[in-house]
Amino acid sequence: MRLRSKVLAAALTLCAMALPAMAQECGGDFEAWKQRVAAEAKATGVGIVGLDALEVATIDDKVLARDRTQGVFTQTFIEFSNRMISAYRLKQGAANLKKYADVFARADQQFGVQAPIIAAFWALETDFGAVQGDFHTLSALVTLSHDCRRPQLFRPQLVPLLELIDRGVLPADVTGAWAGEIGQTQILPSDYLARGVDGDGDGKVDLRGSVPDVIMTTANKVLSRGWKRDQPWIQEVRVPDGMPWDQTGRTNKLPLQQWAQWGVTNPDGTPLIDNGLKAGLALPMGRKGPAFLAYDNFDVYLEWNQSFTYALTAANLAARLAGEKQFDPRTPETGLNNEQMKALQTKLEARGYDVGTVDGILGTNTREAIRKEQMRLGLPVDGWPTPELLARLEESQQ
Repeated sequence: MRLRSKVLAAALTLCAMALPAMAQECGGDFEAWKQRVAAEAKATGVGIVGLDALEVATIDDKVLARDRTQGVFTQTFIEFSNRMISAYRLKQGAANLKKYADVFARADQQFGVQAPIIAAFWALETDFGAVQGDFHTLSALVTLSHDCRRPQLFRPQLVPLLELIDRGVLPADVTGAWAGEIGQTQILPSDYLARGVDGDGDGKVDLRGSVPDVIMTTANKVLSRGWKRDQPWIQEVRVPDGMPWDQTGRTNKLPLQQWAQWGVTNPDGTPLIDNGLKAGLALPMGRKGPAFLAYDNFDVYLEWNQSFTYALTAANLAARLAGEKQFDPRTPETGLNNEQMKALQTKLEARGYDVGTVDGILGTNTREAIRKEQMRLGLPVDGWPTPELLARLEESQQ
């Protein structure tokens, strides 16, 4: 997808933890910094082709601007999903599921990842390969690694990209998304190296031009993040007006029979069927908005992209491609605009919560802080910021 989360996949962070101290350096003289990167790359076996590519890489100010401006994630889940789950993507997704049925079947058999899961990521990331990004990938990663805002996320991708270039898998001028992702499902260089699969049997992995390679590699990546074969990812449900809201939330996984006892049903009001699994109750827009049981497999979506709104949208698109109906938006309580959200985050910070950057985006940390304040103030604990919550916080801090 051309619009990425403010926090990239958790895999990036895991890679960063393993880097030596020298690899964490950022800023300073750019040419001297590149020389340190070159020394590390050479030590790992990168040859002259990769090193020459690094030598001509430059800082891209457009990449920095994109990194600092991601207003799309101020949209609500309903706004974002309605825009991203388009009629075009549903139609093309169905057509591609049929056209490449044999490849999807191989991916499912080998990796245990269902076809709609792969097709949904393919749709959201590049419209099935149509828009793969026009940023010079190496310069983008060099820029974001040298920049001291979030180098730990991007620096682990530099040497893998140089390896791919050095081996001739990718050209030195390869282009992609602004944050360094490549190909039709926007794979990071480290995953390209570790998870790339030759799906068409031509002896190479081409994630820009070969659909079989894209499908098989994407399935391999999803599996590597913890996907459980033949298990669900989300399930739309209807919630009652009253229940123990403090038990809701994606991470509080309970048996389906417990949710059923509290009055949670299928969307049509029929009882839940116990499948022997546990799930959390995700309420992206509070207790009066859409509701979903989130199984362990949903956590994999957050490994792909840590934006909850993106992850839930991708999971819903996969459900639609698998034959489910459009979710019921219901009637959520009025939320906060961007400036109100910033005011709320500021007040939460004043109370000692870590909400990350005060940016008006309802991220995971902000949701958790909201839940704790709702509990303290005696409000329904659903993680949804409302004018009432903001007013109560203002009163309590006067």
